[in-house]
Amino acid sequence: MKNDYLKGRGAQFNAPNRFQALRIEPDEEQNVPDDDFPEPTVRTQFFEETPKQIISRPNSPDIGFIASVNPYMGCEHGCIYCYARNSHEFWGFSAGLDFESKIMVKKNAPVLLEKEFLSKNYEPEIIHLSGNTDCYQPAERRFQLTRRILELCLMYRNPVSIITKNALILRDIDLLQQLAAQNLVMVLITITTLDDKLRQAMEPRTVTAKRRLQVVAELTKAGIPVGVMTAPIIPGLTDQEIPKLIEAAARHGASCAGYTIVRLNGAIGPLFEDWIRKNYPDRADKVLNQIRECHGGQLNDSRFGTRMSGEGKFAEQIRQFHEIALQKYMPNQAFPKLDTTRFLRKRQLNLFS
Repeated sequence: MKNDYLKGRGAQFNAPNRFQALRIEPDEEQNVPDDDFPEPTVRTQFFEETPKQIISRPNSPDIGFIASVNPYMGCEHGCIYCYARNSHEFWGFSAGLDFESKIMVKKNAPVLLEKEFLSKNYEPEIIHLSGNTDCYQPAERRFQLTRRILELCLMYRNPVSIITKNALILRDIDLLQQLAAQNLVMVLITITTLDDKLRQAMEPRTVTAKRRLQVVAELTKAGIPVGVMTAPIIPGLTDQEIPKLIEAAARHGASCAGYTIVRLNGAIGPLFEDWIRKNYPDRADKVLNQIRECHGGQLNDSRFGTRMSGEGKFAEQIRQFHEIALQKYMPNQAFPKLDTTRFLRKRQLNLFS
């Protein structure tokens, strides 16, 4: 690895924004301290965004019709494979370093969500947190938007599902317990690898797999339904860990597990290739070729039905590994069906008295 490798960041450069003729280069001389994560070489900046709506309802054949809320755009975790990187280009930023160092903060997210709940046209539905970027990324410690959203879900008894790879979720265990008691919450913890050297390079500002498993155990002990996402699986790099990941998750109390296969659409392709050639030059070609074999000969894949699960021999091997591991370690796995019948149309002031 070269000496000029950017510490604490996944992407090592700003990929050109396909929507912009000009691009912004970060100031590499500025640093920001963080007690919980490696100090990044490139300073994190926050920008306030004031959207008019907060619930996104993408109707995708792959994931169904969901109501997604993302209080942050961009993500300090810096996961090099993140599919959300491309969405940062719509803000005029790069999917590279900008994505993990220039964070859009929707400070009015809780206000907008409550407005939705109070609307006479609102039909109770599961609110999915982190459909695009992690709602418990480091910025949440400062802005606490996710906690305020959970308070609203509890107040109005609206079900919520959460996916995260950050132990900060334990801060809100009091709210999660109250939601769980009414069958109003489900949590998925993302665990991509048990190899901490790989985790630190691939997901530089995230907690260790050991800590994530502890989070699974603590949530389970608190009576909160929790599963894991072993996603995305990267063929040739992390696929051999599937059985151990699911075994460890089950041992710590996870009741279910899901996965996707990595796809490198748009700017993520060159970013990931740069990353793997710098960090794992001995296996870079193998990994890239196996990813292509899972996606019809391309690194990218936008085809409904195959883009998330892949196709071909490597994708089938991954599917079988995952299925066999589930049968062995989670034979009764089931994603809980949350309750939408408890919804309260009016604000319940006594819930927090």
